[in-house]
Amino acid sequence: MDNMKVAYENMLGLAAEMVLDEALRKYRTEKLYEDIDDALARHDPEQFRLLTDELKTILS
Repeated sequence: MDNMKVAYENMLGLAAEMVLDEALRKYRTEKLYEDIDDALARHDPEQFRLLTDELKTILS
């Protein structure tokens, strides 16, 4: 029975980690879109390039 409990706890931990990772990825993606919009509004091509490169990495 202890093996089942350990396996269950491991699965719960993995599921929690996956949920957290997805939430962080979603937050960072939304923030990048906002920052990209700001870079465009400021006519800052270097910042725009850096942010879009990061966004491409996250989305790939």
